Amino acid sequence: MKALQRLKAVIKQLRDPINGCQWDRVQTFESLKSYTLEETYEILDAIDKQDMDELKKELGDLLFHIVFYADLAQEQGSFDFDEVCLSVSDKLVYRHPHIFAENKTEKANWEQLKQKERDKKAQYSLLDDIPQAIPALMQAEKIQKRCASVGFDWHNMSSVLDKVQEEIDEVKQELEQLEQNPQKIEEELGDLLFAIVNLARHLKIKSELCLKQANKKFTRRFQQVESMLKQKNITLIDATLEQMETAWQSVKQLEQIKVNAEEKKHG
Repeated sequence: MKALQRLKAVIKQLRDPINGCQWDRVQTFESLKSYTLEETYEILDAIDKQDMDELKKELGDLLFHIVFYADLAQEQGSFDFDEVCLSVSDKLVYRHPHIFAENKTEKANWEQLKQKERDKKAQYSLLDDIPQAIPALMQAEKIQKRCASVGFDWHNMSSVLDKVQEEIDEVKQELEQLEQNPQKIEEELGDLLFAIVNLARHLKIKSELCLKQANKKFTRRFQQVESMLKQKNITLIDATLEQMETAWQSVKQLEQIKVNAEEKKHG
């Protein structure tokens, strides 16, 4: 608590209208949004790198934002930091009756409890409170999970795969039109992405993290392609597609050799 009180006091001083920091005292909920998103991704990056020192710093940065938002809200008379803590504590206790209730019952359905909360707010749609600002892959997964919680879902993997193939065929169909409609192609590609997210969900794979790993793998391999070409005094601008593809295949082969060696070592 002492550490938290110090952080709150530091933010109060930074926000002081006379002696505070020129940047901090003019910030608003809207102006901080992009910074908060950036801090969240920096936390994920530190976790991926298993860098505990960096993770400690990034968690601190995010906590700074949370306390900052609470301070802004307190200035407006909306709520304060203590109310934020009480709110999340109450929600966690409510959603875990099998842990906190006096007469412990079987594990409650998380989505059913959340739906009761929506009903109290007179929220009409099951999908109303899904954030619009989160990455599209995450949003698609949340939409699908929410619908699955009330039984609107495929019940076998073959149907999920069939849907992916159906969307691929529809993309191909649009591309084969004599007069292509860019808006229609975009719509069909969106449907395909949505179906692929659904496939990942059924495989219990987080599509956002899955794509991040694919991005990292591609980046790693392409940087090795650059290195190979550089060793041959070939720049990317001067390299032909065939030269880049040859280097790419060499990189993949080298990676597979390393994987096989590791498996043999631990096998």
